[in-house]
Amino acid sequence: MPTAPESKLTVEQIRQRFDGEVERFSNLETGQTAVMDAPLMLELVAQTVATLHPRGTSILDLGCGAGNYALKLLQSMPNAQVTLVDLSSQMLAKALERVQPQTTGQVVTLQGDLREVNLGIGQFDVVTAGATLHHLRTDPEWAHVFRNVYQSLKPGGSFWIIDLVEQSTPELQALMWRRWGEYLTGLQGEAYREKVFAYVDAEDTPHALMFQLDLLREVGFRHLEILHKTACFAAFGGIK
Repeated sequence: MPTAPESKLTVEQIRQRFDGEVERFSNLETGQTAVMDAPLMLELVAQTVATLHPRGTSILDLGCGAGNYALKLLQSMPNAQVTLVDLSSQMLAKALERVQPQTTGQVVTLQGDLREVNLGIGQFDVVTAGATLHHLRTDPEWAHVFRNVYQSLKPGGSFWIIDLVEQSTPELQALMWRRWGEYLTGLQGEAYREKVFAYVDAEDTPHALMFQLDLLREVGFRHLEILHKTACFAAFGGIK
């Protein structure tokens, strides 16, 4: 399980790691393989967005990586404008290369820390954050990012998160972590499990699902939805 925030890698160290892992995040069919049920959760978010925003025209993909989330949403919003935000310039370049041909709308890239990027006011129909918010550290940072996302959405817009989450009960946290470890071992062996656990321990600070749902409501989201949860991963969000 992740260690305390003060012992984590710096933002610059995390950026350097992701600069070197572009291809690993460039498969729309498998998603991020270390994430349990990644393709299912991506499909659920995409279907939810298509249902809620059949005339949507604007997407913000926070921590876009190589662009999988934007690509999936564009299947039902083919003319949407897309804003891609990521810490890694290499990820952004790959995302732009993949996303631009799939929309007639403008594609904008913003490189930077999601805690610092200006998201604007009332610009987007949909905001997604796929396996990125767990890099936030303190509770005030989480509140700041959630508030900025809320403000960036149009009335009726929605925010969807797919991420690693903690359990509120230590005994259940240990159980879910063990289940994830078994999944990783079955996927690529014990060495892969240890590799994934090592970078989570070095980089990530996941927060509980209930903490995030409470925070979504606190910053103003009217309706909250949990689309899926498996072990220590969840897909959920809110509607403005």
